[in-house]
Amino acid sequence: MRTASDKRWGFTAHIVMIVLTILALAPFVLLVIASFTDEGAAIRNGYTYIPEKWSLDAYKYILSQWGTIGRSYLVTIFVTTAGTLASVIMSGMLAYVLSRKELPGRSFLLFALTFTMLFNGGMTSTYIIYTQLFHIKNTIFGLLVPGLLMNAFNVMMFRNYFETSIPGALMEAARIDGASETKIFFKVVVPLSMPMVATVGLTVALMYWNDWTNGLYYLSQDSKLQSIQTLLNNMNENIKYLQQNNINTEAFSGAIPSTTIRMAIAVVGIVPILILYPFFQKWFVKGMMSGAIKE
Repeated sequence: MRTASDKRWGFTAHIVMIVLTILALAPFVLLVIASFTDEGAAIRNGYTYIPEKWSLDAYKYILSQWGTIGRSYLVTIFVTTAGTLASVIMSGMLAYVLSRKELPGRSFLLFALTFTMLFNGGMTSTYIIYTQLFHIKNTIFGLLVPGLLMNAFNVMMFRNYFETSIPGALMEAARIDGASETKIFFKVVVPLSMPMVATVGLTVALMYWNDWTNGLYYLSQDSKLQSIQTLLNNMNENIKYLQQNNINTEAFSGAIPSTTIRMAIAVVGIVPILILYPFFQKWFVKGMMSGAIKE
């Protein structure tokens, strides 16, 4: 039976959460509205929720370049899908091995893994190794491998989940029935770890989808392998260059929407993630809570 005090606290909590939700959504709403705002009105009045004049010029510019942007979307979808699958499988398999307490040298391997979370070789040495030793420059691996394919934090999340949420007796029973470690991992551990798989998968997918630095470092400006984020960033920089140097263009009638196109670029970049996130939210929250538990 809820008391009057409980009801007041519940009401207050709901009000606070509603306010926080509105504050979180307000910038996204303003972002979308600003992308449909006329360039002149945006310069005169700034970004407002009720613009003086609406315009589709920013999106017209993007659509005029859709042949290139469409290819970049396909590259981004491929890189995000392939990179997420590879990262989840590799991280999960390494975490499963490290979760076995009888593993020889387990303490050293855990130390080595934790060490990489705190220290790295730096950007210069990393770039030299990837470009001169592994030769990934201007290849699809330039978007897949550097800094994204394996993450020590994700491995630790998987390991904690395996140790705390999957009964050891269940895996032991599978061994008694003659199952190999590979079969135990894919037939027993993975199906029971879907909350953590969804959590790590969504995190890695967001990293891949939003990544533009790898494209900046490892792809040339004219590369056909540019991701959507890299391409849109380059478009943004090109528009800034044209605007600052007063170069005329006939991309469409009127001035280039150098201000509003930045908002349109942001909308194009985040819409797919906003659409997919609600479908993974339940698993994501459950996985984050479970993966944070430690012995």
